[in-house]
Amino acid sequence: MEGAKYPAATSSSSGRTCMPLKHAINASLEGLVIIFLLIFILAFFPSAFHILLKPITYPLELLSGYTPSPHQLLPICGCCPPASCHPQQQHPPPTPNPNPPTMSWTQKTFTLPPKSRGSYLITPEITKALPELKTYKTGLLHLFIQHTSCALSLNENYDEDVRDDMSDALDRIAPEDKKGELYRHSAEGLDDMPAHIKSALVGASVTVPITEGRMNLGTWQGVWYLEFRSSKHARRVVATMQGEKM
Repeated sequence: MEGAKYPAATSSSSGRTCMPLKHAINASLEGLVIIFLLIFILAFFPSAFHILLKPITYPLELLSGYTPSPHQLLPICGCCPPASCHPQQQHPPPTPNPNPPTMSWTQKTFTLPPKSRGSYLITPEITKALPELKTYKTGLLHLFIQHTSCALSLNENYDEDVRDDMSDALDRIAPEDKKGELYRHSAEGLDDMPAHIKSALVGASVTVPITEGRMNLGTWQGVWYLEFRSSKHARRVVATMQGEKM
């Protein structure tokens, strides 16, 4: 009989030993859950974490006389804080330039001497017709010829053979229609329609930079006037200057 009582006593003692262990494990799990929740709130909801701590920190702030600034709250997103989190730096106003550049426009029209068909260097005529160029420090000169059977171009300024070869090449591209088989338009003669074609190919305007009161052309560059009609014509050119004055 006494031997039968020993197992029952052992079982009761084992049960009493397990109960505190279970409570300890449950308490540890609850603590881990609370820590995990706090980390989660701190990582994703920093403003909410600040609010949760407010009941604890507010009495201390009252005792110390500290008044928090509304801009000292934690930002909603720690990686991209709003601009209010960073004080704005005050930059001094820019110092005005005592001598600001004077921008100016000038436009005038001049007439080229009458010429018959050919290519002509007119750089000296432009400089003579536009003394206003000397008043510009930096800018642009735009030249526009007001006719449909001539053209302006930038090209060789030294060898006259280049200009003669250019005229001959354009004659081969758009020849006169002596047989009446090429063009419909011939109201002003055989050279009429070829002149319009050449004008369209070469162009009616050029733009040249202005530097220190003169056209800033390359060493071998010059402004050409190309006349495509056989008879002499006086041609008008509109010159527009834009830039900073001297």
